Amino acid sequence: MTDATSTRDAIVATARDYYEGWYDADAGRMERALHPDLMKRSLADGSSIENITAQEMIDAAGEGMGRRDDPEQRRISISVDHVHGSIATVSVTGPIYVDYLQLVEVDGRWRILNALWCRS
Repeated sequence: MTDATSTRDAIVATARDYYEGWYDADAGRMERALHPDLMKRSLADGSSIENITAQEMIDAAGEGMGRRDDPEQRRISISVDHVHGSIATVSVTGPIYVDYLQLVEVDGRWRILNALWCRS
């Protein structure tokens, strides 16, 4: 396996921790995926921005918020769009959510620093 392949695999694993942690109510996986300074944003009503922190995402995952979604709708496609040194961009699409993720590699681990998302 090349370094580029192992890097992409690690980035995809982080995105999977994020999504599967959400769907499976696994706060530990969610926490592993997120940088503590994460800012997750969405356009709430067409004009205002909703902000969600890492701790809010971890708590919501642990409370089972992602389990409200139908298991048949949980399919996702992960595309590693660009990697440059210790930063990367990833697009995740599925029947429920679309996320544009920005990741950083800190202490040898890829973590999500920024997320822009909307419902599909």
